[in-house]
Amino acid sequence: MELRHLRYFVALAEERNFNRAAERLHISQPPLSRQIRQLEESLGVELLVRGSRPLELTRAGQFFYDRTVQFLAHGIELENMTRRIAEARRSLTVGFVASTLYGILPRMIRRFRASHPEIALQLLEMTSLEQLQALKEGKIDLGFGRIRYESPGIRRITLRNEPLMAALVADHPLSGRPFLTLKELQPEPLLLYPQAPHPNFADQMLALFQEASLEPYSVITVRELQVALGLVAAGEGIALVPECMSSLRRNEVVFKTLSEPQMVSPIIISIRQFDRSADIRALLHMIYQLCEEEAIPYLEPLPAHWEEGK
Repeated sequence: MELRHLRYFVALAEERNFNRAAERLHISQPPLSRQIRQLEESLGVELLVRGSRPLELTRAGQFFYDRTVQFLAHGIELENMTRRIAEARRSLTVGFVASTLYGILPRMIRRFRASHPEIALQLLEMTSLEQLQALKEGKIDLGFGRIRYESPGIRRITLRNEPLMAALVADHPLSGRPFLTLKELQPEPLLLYPQAPHPNFADQMLALFQEASLEPYSVITVRELQVALGLVAAGEGIALVPECMSSLRRNEVVFKTLSEPQMVSPIIISIRQFDRSADIRALLHMIYQLCEEEAIPYLEPLPAHWEEGK
């Protein structure tokens, strides 16, 4: 049994399809099938329920998947920590969704760089789902996302639920109202973002309409947040955006508060389950310190083992 067998099996278990797993691994389907069969032969057990659609894991397969994810996470942590010890200058890579750039993230970046000049802080924009995969592959060390999606080997901390606002063109008939409801917005074309991968922020917004027993008049899905706001400015529809976006100064767009308390979007911090590095601990402490200084309420306190430095 080799490391590549484990990586191939994890990809297959998560994709539940040989073709999709092969594409993710950048190999063809026949070699993937052979590697999985070799893994089963070396273990002497069946890991997959053959013929199931989508592909299902046996009881042994599920157990093996859960432990393999943890094993690979430990391996990535070992690689990263070894590099940091060997490097003259340490580094941290943070993944983020675009909307978090308008909240606490920029202030955190400035303060962290000022107080830890010995650590090279790198930033990568990526969707919430892409962050989870990047953490498992060691491409990032921490992520700021907005989608509630659990993944083995990843520890997720819901920092806060940020209120949503409606973005409308400035001369819209509803622009003079102090508060708006989903029902009032329902007749308008709804601009959603991003287009992929799923689940994403667009799915989250549609779910809020569904929970309110409403259906948008029409839906236009665009690539990113700035495109959606540009179309709002052109009068092509309305968009639901996190409250931090109201700090933008655009003469053509107004941001209106929504009256329903359930209209929120979470800010979720993702880290590897077993990563205990001092650099990540310092970054987490700084995030919570900023929240306290600026009276920003947070939902989950810093986990005890991070507080104690265990």
